[in-house]
Amino acid sequence: MLRLGVDVGGTFIKAGVVDESYTILHKVSVPTGGDGGFQTVVQNIAHVAELAAQEAGLAVGDFESVGIGIPGLLNPKTGVVVSAPNLSGWQNVPFLDAIQKLLPVPVRVGNDANCAVVGETLAGAAKGCQNVVMLTLGTGVGGGIVADGKLFVGGQGLGAELGHMVLQMGGTTCGCGMKGCIEAYCSVTALVKQTIRAMEADPSSIMHAYAKEAGLVDGRTAFECSKKGDKAAVEVVEYYCRYLANAIGSLVIAFRPDVVLIGGGLSNQRDYLMDKLNALLPQYVFASDIIGVPPILRATLGNDAGTIGAAFLDRM
Repeated sequence: MLRLGVDVGGTFIKAGVVDESYTILHKVSVPTGGDGGFQTVVQNIAHVAELAAQEAGLAVGDFESVGIGIPGLLNPKTGVVVSAPNLSGWQNVPFLDAIQKLLPVPVRVGNDANCAVVGETLAGAAKGCQNVVMLTLGTGVGGGIVADGKLFVGGQGLGAELGHMVLQMGGTTCGCGMKGCIEAYCSVTALVKQTIRAMEADPSSIMHAYAKEAGLVDGRTAFECSKKGDKAAVEVVEYYCRYLANAIGSLVIAFRPDVVLIGGGLSNQRDYLMDKLNALLPQYVFASDIIGVPPILRATLGNDAGTIGAAFLDRM
């Protein structure tokens, strides 16, 4: 039986037709149109679902259901999106009611990071695991948890906002308004800020030349220059990895997963990042010398994880 999964992003909406082996057979994307407001995005979601179905030679009504991942805080039972910062005007909006009027089959909704951890647990780097913690490192820090083989969403489905757990009391102000969040230290946005500060402090750093050639300072700047031995870049990467390993350590203590997954753009640093995190992690986990620590692995499905997970939300 084929399934239809939709992954809503701040810039693009992706939809895919997925088979029972978790393979995306057909996929399409359209601009999100977030500046157009709630109704515009809802219409675009319905449109991309129809396009994906057409790619498979089907209609949306031929599917048993549609799963949709939303980048925001939402109640998966009521379908009310409490807040979606990357979508203009999305505060306490009745998303499920609105999209259900446009699609002729039952719709399931979930947070996009939750959809990603479902995808990775069913078909990716955590396949076969019963307990998984996943962090997605991008503009922000998303998080998802699978506990005893079930997606953990917390009260009213509003839990598992791992990026907004406090890492340092009274620390750097996060985009959410709180201080010291994991996101304020471990997102790519935070990494870029750290990189710029290091460049300003060291005019001789090769990060200046790297950024000039690339046309911008981004999440790759410090990592790529660190690989070349640049002192300032090495210090940025060390600082970043220690904060991230500390954050992961607290999550390991709380949930004791079989594996910790790292997704998002920064996961493209592959073993260069994972090796550092795995080496640092035991320092931040209670009784690690006795019971060890779970491995930190790179998520393997990339941008497809959210689409696959959305299509199979009912499995977990």
